[in-house]
Amino acid sequence: MKNALTIDLEDYYQVSAFAKGSSVDHWEGFTSRIEQNTEKLLSLFAVENRKATFFTLGWVARKYANLVRQIADAGHEIACHSDAHHSVYTLTAEQFREDTTQAKKSLEDIAGVSILGYRAPSFSITAHTLWAFEILAELGFTYDSSIFPIKHINYGMPQAPRLPFLVHTNAGPIVEFPMPTLQLGTSRAPIAGGAYFRLLPYWYTSWGIKYLNSAESSPACIYLHPWELDSEQPRMNGSLTAKMRHYFGLRATEGKFRRLLHDFEFQPMSSFVSDIRDSKTNSQDESVPEVSLDHLRVFLGAAHGN
Repeated sequence: MKNALTIDLEDYYQVSAFAKGSSVDHWEGFTSRIEQNTEKLLSLFAVENRKATFFTLGWVARKYANLVRQIADAGHEIACHSDAHHSVYTLTAEQFREDTTQAKKSLEDIAGVSILGYRAPSFSITAHTLWAFEILAELGFTYDSSIFPIKHINYGMPQAPRLPFLVHTNAGPIVEFPMPTLQLGTSRAPIAGGAYFRLLPYWYTSWGIKYLNSAESSPACIYLHPWELDSEQPRMNGSLTAKMRHYFGLRATEGKFRRLLHDFEFQPMSSFVSDIRDSKTNSQDESVPEVSLDHLRVFLGAAHGN
């Protein structure tokens, strides 16, 4: 089974962990390393003949337009990761619409392709921001990959479905592709991405992906940032927790990621979404759950005691 390979295209100073000391107004003052780190990723993908989805900031696309075109020309998918990396739950619905519209337009103008996918910064579509699905559908997105179905201090939707599902909104359907988790009794354990990939041993990641593929017949969604291959990146000011989460495991990431690319088959996320939508249209496939946005809101509200 092929899995979804995704990259959140942002620089080391744009991550949410350091947002207090590096607002968008100050980004121009940092030394960028996004071009060299992304080119390293593209080289790794070329060696193993892997294609990925690059969830890209609109700000990055405007600043490094040639890099975005290079990614698209190499056959990778360009998708949206917001414009300025603001968490969705810090925005009003109208602010979210404006941010997303600007990012989508920048990406489409620069890459010359339709932008179909969205991923919120720091997985910040939560039970309190489900209105974002309606806006995404209105803006022409066909899929989202923002839900992390775990309990986390900064994000998460622990009662959400673990595997891909279809959300029906008043503006049309949108496929949700959650971050990968394992169901361990009554708890859920994250795998295969970001800090979890860096902090946990490779055998755990490999075993978890194989389990999802075989026991649950589901693809896993792998995610990484270009800066995670860069152990020499400048150090940012921030809390001890933020520094530990950001810097721990950097030196081993490239080696682990090379193994991952070699050991598993991957494709862009849009390929899965296209298959899901086709199967629902043509054969009434019941393997992918469907839920209306209103029902999802009621279910998650009840789960949170609201």
